[in-house]
Amino acid sequence: MRALTILAPLIVAANPALAQTAPAAPVPAAVEDIRVPPELTDPRFTARIGDMMQALSKSLLNLPVGEIEAAVEGRKATAADRRRTVRDVGRRDDPNFERNLEAQIAGSQVAMQAGAKAMATALPAMMKALADAARELEKATANLPSPVYPKR
Repeated sequence: MRALTILAPLIVAANPALAQTAPAAPVPAAVEDIRVPPELTDPRFTARIGDMMQALSKSLLNLPVGEIEAAVEGRKATAADRRRTVRDVGRRDDPNFERNLEAQIAGSQVAMQAGAKAMATALPAMMKALADAARELEKATANLPSPVYPKR
């Protein structure tokens, strides 16, 4: 009922716009033809990403953070602070910090592979649903008055 009270003034105001035809929105002709490149679901690809994550984590572990810690604590940085890295801070709480991090990254490769496979399976259906939604929105807004239409 609320929708009718909101839409009734719009319908009356849209009478001059009814004579106009709205341009059709471009919708992909064959949404079913959308395919995920096989490289994205290839296990070798996820292995390469895992290798890149390992290299990236090693370089992040070498990032110096001691001076930042000193600044946060409101004191001058010492020579030891200047040498302190993320690796040192991580080892403070966990002596096996690096080994555990590498194991987590290696374990994430399986999850990445499963995620890529699920995405490849779901992508065509998602694209079809988006195209259907675009068509329905186009139908729903086809007769709305133009904001630049002159008022009387």
